[in-house]
Amino acid sequence: MSENKKIAEEVIQAIGGKENIASFAHCATRLRIMVNDKEKIDQKQIENIDKVKGAFFNSGQYQIIFGTGTVNRIFEEVEKLGIEGSSKEEVKSHGKKEGNAFQRGIRTFGDVFVPIIPVLVATGLFMGLRGLLTQNEILSLFGAIPEDISPNFLLFTQILTDTAFAFLPALVAWSAFRVFGGSPVLGIVLGLMLVNPALPNAYAVADGSAQPLHMFGFIPVVGYQGSVLPAFFVGLIGAKFEKVLRRRVPEALDLILTPFITLTVMITLGLFAIGPVFHSLEEWVLQGTTAVLGLPFGIAGIIIGFFHQIIVVTGVHHIFNFLEIQLLEKTGFNAFNAIITCAMAAQGAACLAVGLKTKNMKLKALALPSSLSAFLGITEPAIFGVNLRYMKPFIMGLVGGAVGGFIASLFHLQGTGMAVTVIPGTLLYLNSQLPLYILSNLIAMAIAFALTWFFGYKDAPAVETDTSTHSGGANGISTNPAVAVDQSEVDRTHTNEMTSSRQKVESLTILSPMTGTAVELEQVPDPAFSEKHMGEGIAIEPSEGRVVAPFDGTIAHVMIKSKHAIILEHETGVQMLVHIGINTVGLKGEGFTLHVNNGDVVIAGQLLIEFDMEFIQNAGLPMITPVLIPNGNETIERVETSMTGSVQANGEAIMVVTFTEPQ
Repeated sequence: MSENKKIAEEVIQAIGGKENIASFAHCATRLRIMVNDKEKIDQKQIENIDKVKGAFFNSGQYQIIFGTGTVNRIFEEVEKLGIEGSSKEEVKSHGKKEGNAFQRGIRTFGDVFVPIIPVLVATGLFMGLRGLLTQNEILSLFGAIPEDISPNFLLFTQILTDTAFAFLPALVAWSAFRVFGGSPVLGIVLGLMLVNPALPNAYAVADGSAQPLHMFGFIPVVGYQGSVLPAFFVGLIGAKFEKVLRRRVPEALDLILTPFITLTVMITLGLFAIGPVFHSLEEWVLQGTTAVLGLPFGIAGIIIGFFHQIIVVTGVHHIFNFLEIQLLEKTGFNAFNAIITCAMAAQGAACLAVGLKTKNMKLKALALPSSLSAFLGITEPAIFGVNLRYMKPFIMGLVGGAVGGFIASLFHLQGTGMAVTVIPGTLLYLNSQLPLYILSNLIAMAIAFALTWFFGYKDAPAVETDTSTHSGGANGISTNPAVAVDQSEVDRTHTNEMTSSRQKVESLTILSPMTGTAVELEQVPDPAFSEKHMGEGIAIEPSEGRVVAPFDGTIAHVMIKSKHAIILEHETGVQMLVHIGINTVGLKGEGFTLHVNNGDVVIAGQLLIEFDMEFIQNAGLPMITPVLIPNGNETIERVETSMTGSVQANGEAIMVVTFTEPQ
């Protein structure tokens, strides 16, 4: 069995089997899966699969990051296992209610442009190589000058570098038809019509060597070489129009009439209405983008370098694809690339600082590969897996990105392409800009690394050793968090003096996430909990309708629809489940208010969920709330619980988790 096939099988198993997959597709770096039941996903199992660099919910999709190239191979293996890949339109339709209107719009915009990015990447690399081969310094190594280059060779390189942008509307219209459910071949033809040689060439009109046609005496008509928005909206409207026609044209005439009417109506609209309007809008967007990039004193680099990775976290960064395509098409260069590269390199450096500084082997094993991934142009593993988890490294990365962006903007660095960054991005700066490109990235990395090392990360996990020495509380559990931390420092010092001994184990004290009365888990009227099939822990009869974070951590999973349960993960890898009431999933979220989402980083005491106790009780459901350490973590040796008594949210200790080896 091939390695990728094994990974595909493990992914399917971990997300709950084939029957739990509503639809799945992939983009440049990750599998995007819509599942029927989120509770069936085994997050820990996913994270332990080879080649997986991170997994999380975003905009209603479960996204598993594999990285460029790898994701294509995994996707192919999943399809071979009998699961039919979905189009982006199908995935979108499953998640259409997720996120606000702006997020959905940007996601759709990205769905259209992601498939054509590889062609533009290749074109950018061709441009970079041509720039390298035509430099005087390179030619002099062979005893040549620019005049010695064969005209036929230059013509060949021009074919490589100009074709994609000359026929860009055909690519965009094809992808738009595909995403919006039309016939992609009609999109290709409409796109080619927009750049038909019979029309005045857009580039010639722009430089004044040709004049636009004026239809009806006032509508300017030109070719749309390199344009994006006219082709996008021709594809969007055309696909919708074709679908309407197919529902109304008799089946016997469908093959003849539907494409004929679609092409006739849409090219008329495209040339006389959609094209002129959106071409003008495109010009305004380009002028605005150019104005921002042209801000003096490197201000553009500071702004974009700081905010770019924040926008990546929101998931609406695909809007930059359109801006970069515009810059390349109109100017031949891409000033965005150098700035956002610095932002990405800085996040990688912040993650690297955490990986080198921490003594937590699990965190180190996550951080070091994630930083390498960022240096290859994929920052999601570093951001979601490490930097956002501790927040300060993410902020330090933002500062490094702003400084690096400032340098890149100050020196007016401009890439010859798009979509490749950091180390692979060097190929876009071979035209004498390479030293400054490397310098700006190194500065961004150095700032982010140093700030994270000295101020952004403290390797002091909230764990304790030798729990038998703690005072107060049942089973020797301290009820004073401050005392527990001080004792932890004493015990760690003692452990360092006995490094040859493996008898002592580190432990994590967990405070109550709710206010109420703690009781034995056996009192829960549900055998899944009372018989401890789900894990070890206690139950709380709440007196207040609030759940708070008992420690700093990350939201590993929350029931978005039912809102009745949440899993919080500590930096040591320990997860804690809070299941509010029994059978409350049937309320379908009514009576509950979520204050966090999957993947959020939270601090101790932060409000996670509010719930209406009276509403739940009136529904005839028990309010008793299991608080568990789920089964399955092999690093946990035992879970000791404080069984009874009054507890305050984030006040009294309710459990101590001890590990099989130091964390």
